[in-house]
Amino acid sequence: MAAGRASAYAIGLTGGIGSGKTTIANFFQEYGISVIDTDAIAHHLSAPDGLAIPAIRQEFGDAAIASNGAMDRNWMRGLIFSDSGAKQKLERILHPLIRQECEKAAALATSAYVIFVVPLLVESGNWRKRVNRIAVVDCLEQTQISRVIARNNLSQEQVLAIMRAQVSRDQRLAAADDIIVNESDLSAAKRQVQELHRQWMGLASAR
Repeated sequence: MAAGRASAYAIGLTGGIGSGKTTIANFFQEYGISVIDTDAIAHHLSAPDGLAIPAIRQEFGDAAIASNGAMDRNWMRGLIFSDSGAKQKLERILHPLIRQECEKAAALATSAYVIFVVPLLVESGNWRKRVNRIAVVDCLEQTQISRVIARNNLSQEQVLAIMRAQVSRDQRLAAADDIIVNESDLSAAKRQVQELHRQWMGLASAR
């Protein structure tokens, strides 16, 4: 097992924006599998009294903190858009804390395997060493665009800009050990989840 990998059999679940990662993760939770969502952890860390708030205030100043004590996401988004180095500064604060919280959550997990939901898993690079398998939730790019427009009330150009900041669909699929196709048929996606759950239970028990 690679250094830094969680002790439980670990699956990294990823996919582009609008691919339906949360929906698929919820299907696995129905089997009693522990799901650790790095986005949820990041939000918790930057919420009022979050562990990251003191470092964010020190790095970016009081303007980065909203009146409720949370990181001001709109302010930070604007800064990152105008200052290419700001994103790296924020990541240097958040990523070690996210990793720490992931390890804590994995240590408490009781299921045969653990799923880490990591939107930018392929982009971050080091997750490959921390999981046993990478599963990609995949759908057509037009499906992604339609879902995000409906969900987030963004324009098509805004969605395309987010997608361009992520690795391409082909790059993501090339990194996958397992692929879950999540188009319009949720029953088909559930069947794929059922089969992968069976496979992963076998792999976890054979370690």
